[in-house]
Amino acid sequence: YEKNAEILYNELTSLGFECVKPDGTFYIFPKVPRGTSEEFSEKAKKYDLLIVPGTTFGAPENVRISYCIETEKVERSLLQIRKLAKEYF
Repeated sequence: YEKNAEILYNELTSLGFECVKPDGTFYIFPKVPRGTSEEFSEKAKKYDLLIVPGTTFGAPENVRISYCIETEKVERSLLQIRKLAKEYF
């Protein structure tokens, strides 16, 4: 999962998201630029992204993105993440 973590961390931070680099987990927890984590997660569905609101984990300003999938799928998701980010930055 290290490669997937690196790919997502680099992409998210380059797009302007604030997040801590994952260390030994299988998810990344970026801060939502504005609005609620529920709104962000709902908007992500429009781009075929399944992102979990952070309120479930006691962090309402963040969302949880799991990367315990094939690296190819992580790489394919980047285009959609970029489209979603354009709505916020």
